Amino acid sequence: MATSSTRYQHLVSAQEWDPFSVLGPQPAASTGSSSECVRAFLPEATEAILLPGQTGSSPIPMKLVHPEGVFEASWEGHDLGIHYQFRIIDRQGKSIQRHDPYAFPPFISDFDLHLFGEGKLYKAYEQLGAQVCTHQGIRGVNFAVWAPNAKRVSVVGDFNEWDGRRHPMRSRGGAGIWELFIPDMNEGM
Repeated sequence: MATSSTRYQHLVSAQEWDPFSVLGPQPAASTGSSSECVRAFLPEATEAILLPGQTGSSPIPMKLVHPEGVFEASWEGHDLGIHYQFRIIDRQGKSIQRHDPYAFPPFISDFDLHLFGEGKLYKAYEQLGAQVCTHQGIRGVNFAVWAPNAKRVSVVGDFNEWDGRRHPMRSRGGAGIWELFIPDMNEGM
């Protein structure tokens, strides 16, 4: 099994095929603990803070665990859910707040993937491409592409400085579909 530093290096060098196993909420390393570790790849950040979604929860400073921008914070107690956000201070001192794409479950259902694999998802255009939607109560865009022979797929654009390392997508298995929901994104971005 790869060490954490190896996984981080794969992530920052665009070689990590399973970004959801590294980024987002992860179980704590110690067994029997109720804590979670939240990781984010934020190469534009000089500082990052985890903002739990629960009322009355205090912000948690994130620690830089890889020099190219992998940040991590530990959370003890109840499940963070998907409504937490990051406050990012970039190189120009600008503060940005946003949800974590790696906190969200897949948007396309397993049943639709099954139909797609059988060639019976007759309205695949409603699932594939860039679909503006609300997922788990958060507005954003779900990106899905059929790339059955790809080793890795990313979403790139002005919003992430055209950096293909920043938003690697989730492989949905044998159907060859890759997808990623990016919250807080609007049509045309």
